[in-house]
Amino acid sequence: MPEIRNPNLQTQGSGGGSGGDMRSTMAFFLLMLVVLFGYQYFFKPKPAEPAPAQSQSQSQPPQTASQPAAPGQPAQPQLAAGSVQALAPTPAVAAALETETTVENEQYKIVFTNRGAQVKHWILKKYLDSAGKPLDMVQPQAAEKFGFPLSLFTYEPALTAQLDQALYQVTASGAQPSPTGHAEVPATNALTFHYAAGDLDVVKTFRFDSSYVLTVEAEVKRNGTPVRALVAWPSGLGDMEEFLPSSLTRSSVPTSATSQFAWSLDGKQDSQAVAKVGNNATFDQPYAYAAITDLYFVSAFLPDAPERATLVTLHNTIDLPGDLSNPNSEKKPAHVLGLAMGDTSGANRLRLYAGPKAMDVLTSIHATGSDGKSTGESLEPLIQFGWLTVIAKPLYLALRFLVEHGVDNWGWAIIVVTVVFNLLMLPTRFMMMKSSLKMMRIQPKVEALKQRYAHLKINDPKKAEMNTEMMALYKAEGVNMYGSCLPMLIQMPLFFAYFRVLQNTVELRQAHWFWLTDLSAPDPIHILPILIIISMFLTQYITPSPGMDAAQRRMMAFMMPVMFGFMLWHYASGLALYWGTGNIINLAIQLGINQSHIGKEMHEIAARRAAKKAGINPKTIQGRR
Repeated sequence: MPEIRNPNLQTQGSGGGSGGDMRSTMAFFLLMLVVLFGYQYFFKPKPAEPAPAQSQSQSQPPQTASQPAAPGQPAQPQLAAGSVQALAPTPAVAAALETETTVENEQYKIVFTNRGAQVKHWILKKYLDSAGKPLDMVQPQAAEKFGFPLSLFTYEPALTAQLDQALYQVTASGAQPSPTGHAEVPATNALTFHYAAGDLDVVKTFRFDSSYVLTVEAEVKRNGTPVRALVAWPSGLGDMEEFLPSSLTRSSVPTSATSQFAWSLDGKQDSQAVAKVGNNATFDQPYAYAAITDLYFVSAFLPDAPERATLVTLHNTIDLPGDLSNPNSEKKPAHVLGLAMGDTSGANRLRLYAGPKAMDVLTSIHATGSDGKSTGESLEPLIQFGWLTVIAKPLYLALRFLVEHGVDNWGWAIIVVTVVFNLLMLPTRFMMMKSSLKMMRIQPKVEALKQRYAHLKINDPKKAEMNTEMMALYKAEGVNMYGSCLPMLIQMPLFFAYFRVLQNTVELRQAHWFWLTDLSAPDPIHILPILIIISMFLTQYITPSPGMDAAQRRMMAFMMPVMFGFMLWHYASGLALYWGTGNIINLAIQLGINQSHIGKEMHEIAARRAAKKAGINPKTIQGRR
């Protein structure tokens, strides 16, 4: 042991008194050293023991408990509470201030906020809203109430609120954003948001390319254990302008009512109307994709591991005036449909498409196939033409071909296709007129046959004999009793196919034709519905109908045009353009038929029958002519 000296003491010799004092001093210091080392040995603090690690099989989902669910809906899993013995706190990771980062390519401009690592604006550059500005896929009023895109959904409201309000640290791969927070794709190909506090650790990464699709990776851990937190698009789509304040320019057509939840499961595509979609209903099934859609836009999640897919449907409402033009009208709930999707393991990786329902675009986007790559089914079925797909899809392709090869306007393309269709239908119209003429010629025989059986009751078995004789008469005279209906039977499916095309083709949204600024919206000054009423009335009026009494003819001449005109008063002007064009063509064809020998004979028969019913001598009528 080194010698310890007190510098305040003078060095003494080996004499008696002074030597005893020195020995006392040395003994005192030795005693102090013994006490010091003894205290360190017996009373030193013990090192902290490592907390026991929480282990869980990776194939086992997080512990859940069942909650009562709505009828027909699966139970909602609730996350288990944290371990009784918590791990050491995670080092805190958070930003000091709220900042925004804008990612931009040719298709979109997305504005991220580090508060919640979510999206404030998702602007589609090639599509406009009613005010003429680039369309924002984020509906601001609904998002403020129910959450912004790419937020996280959990089964714990307090945790969800914490994740949405936290300030995440942002890092970028590739070129760094400018000082104003602007990043260009593909120079910047990923953004990572990180937040940690207490026992929570959250990482969200978004990867970009030149398309409408981005890849989302998100994971929430508590004490190192994954929490089931799903990536959400919770608040409808931005073209639902009915939620905008009445002081702003907005569409007069409520879009939210057309929302749907659409999905593909085991290779089968299906959809459900918004009114039938439950709220907070959880489904753990191998979805190839799941989406919320309206007429023209869609937000679709495509999981990287469909076999571990889990989703939650989000369905809320906002009270709006029943008449958007009258803020004081009675309020009714308007639907706000959303969706959250993730991986049952808690480590989420999926792709998100947010954009137009354009056929070429959706056809190029594929779900994850059995090989783990994007080789599965495409998103094209999200364009839902319904049971008329076999007519509607070729009709859309024909219209698009004309627009791309010289016509250069969707309104003129509709007119060209309508003219071609009516010319192709011309032989059936002549067939109909010939069938009607034959029916007129044998009408006296038909009436005589009916008169023979007029005394029988309606349930008399002998009535069947009358029907048999009637069919034999038609066959002998070469009359097809359905021949006059053939053109209408062919024309009506095309009418409904046009309706489906106009409802589901984003290219026709805001397509112009003269005074029509949007072929998917009603005629703003109602010229086409009025033209339809007038043209249908004139066609009915000049078409001979000798087998019909005066009351029936008046109903056909007035009620049918009014019914169609009123219906098309509120529907897409592109549909009215098709029907109005067809009416004008039919009017011209009927005028031509009236001048033919078939038309003249039909009018003569009709005049004789009318005179007979009125008790007037037909010769008098001939003299007046």
